[in-house]
Amino acid sequence: QKKQLVKLLKKAQYTAFGEHYKFSKILASGNVENAFHESVPLHDYKSMYKRWWYRSLNGEAYVAWPGRVKYFALSSGTSGASSKYIPVTTDMLRSIKNASIRQLVSMVKYDFDLEFFEKGILMIGGSTHLLYNGTYYEGDLSGITAGNIPFWFQHFYKPGRRISKATDWQSKLKEMIRKAPEWDIGIIVGVPAWVQILMEKIIENYQVESIHNIWPNLSVYVHSGVSFKPYQKSFEKLFAKPMIYNESYLASEGYIAFQNTPNSTGMKMIVDNGVYYEFVPFNDHNFDEDGNLRENAEVLGFANIEENKDYALLLSSNAGAWRYLIGDTIKFIDKRKSEIVITGRTKHFISICGEHLSEENMNRAIELLEEDLNVDIKEFTVMGIRYGSLFAHKWYIGTDAPLNEAVARNKIDEYLKNLNDDYRVERLEAIKDVHVKILPTKAFYDYMKIKGKEGSANKFPRVLKNSRINEWEDFLRDQHYIS
Repeated sequence: QKKQLVKLLKKAQYTAFGEHYKFSKILASGNVENAFHESVPLHDYKSMYKRWWYRSLNGEAYVAWPGRVKYFALSSGTSGASSKYIPVTTDMLRSIKNASIRQLVSMVKYDFDLEFFEKGILMIGGSTHLLYNGTYYEGDLSGITAGNIPFWFQHFYKPGRRISKATDWQSKLKEMIRKAPEWDIGIIVGVPAWVQILMEKIIENYQVESIHNIWPNLSVYVHSGVSFKPYQKSFEKLFAKPMIYNESYLASEGYIAFQNTPNSTGMKMIVDNGVYYEFVPFNDHNFDEDGNLRENAEVLGFANIEENKDYALLLSSNAGAWRYLIGDTIKFIDKRKSEIVITGRTKHFISICGEHLSEENMNRAIELLEEDLNVDIKEFTVMGIRYGSLFAHKWYIGTDAPLNEAVARNKIDEYLKNLNDDYRVERLEAIKDVHVKILPTKAFYDYMKIKGKEGSANKFPRVLKNSRINEWEDFLRDQHYIS
């Protein structure tokens, strides 16, 4: 990691950012890491964009990384209001390519026959048709990377260049369903919600028992971006043979980790690929109730982290991000192997009165509910609301199975009391009630559609706050899901 930092500083020392923060002076100091921490402030998207990245968007070169930025990934902005423009440099694309090859090579550990490595890899991502405004291309990161895949990989890559250019999810879906029997797919990559919709539609269209009737060699599903646990039950109904689920952690800001051994529960961080990491303990001392970084937050390096504690991730990268808060929280489950799990988002937690309810707690409660009642829950979202003079939590749960709201409410409440001591205490005092509303899964996807967030790497936020609550509930009223 120290090597990565030195490399990054050397390369960026003559950029506007590097000159402003005197990178050459940091490099000449006795302790590069300490000097870097003391000289360069922490950034979130707002501060990085306002002072630096907007200049790259305007076509200026050598702002926070050498050269001009040719691509900007539009991050779906699930936490903030509008989309974020994240720079994607040529160096970053090279790093992503390296990490992807490493992940493919790690599949050798799964004892597949050699023929397996000749099968197609179906990548369900954003459109490779990027918008160009004369200065830069913009689009979904999965679209940018798919448009830059190496020539030798194109033979394996599905749905192929023509279909992956489509910007409309519904027409892309139709095309993939039409072509499905012609492909011999071994690996599927994508966000669970959209992969599931595709497989269900293929099964329905060809009137078969399972996806393996169409793709008999399908063996691996690589998921990224959200916890797969809530989806696993409904996925398994679509398969006729055991599948390998492999997790990867590719954010708009870089390829951070992937599961590199068959039975590991975590992902191994990629520590030598153009990204330098730091960690902020995720607690009230460092973050306010809205998940914003406080001034003078405590920052730790690899040496000082502890296992099984939540940390917000900071990274400095070869895309010109510096001590940048990407908004995810992680936990180390094996420090020696640098193995992590994603526990949520800095903004996706509820603590309206000190209950500190994390996304990990919510996912686990849904998982337990599925197991106990034998139901499939495909989507859910949670919010904290005023309730009289005190507070309540409100859950919207998406399932197409019959589910009694009162039963679901009592069970979720019980699970959370067992999972989270702060929640248990606050349920006696400030959280006066828990509301649960069951909706058809379609409600969640229809909402994504009207928001222009259908398909690709878009995910329904697990926590809604502020104006997002009103937008969601107004939509539900308009569609007569609630009165």
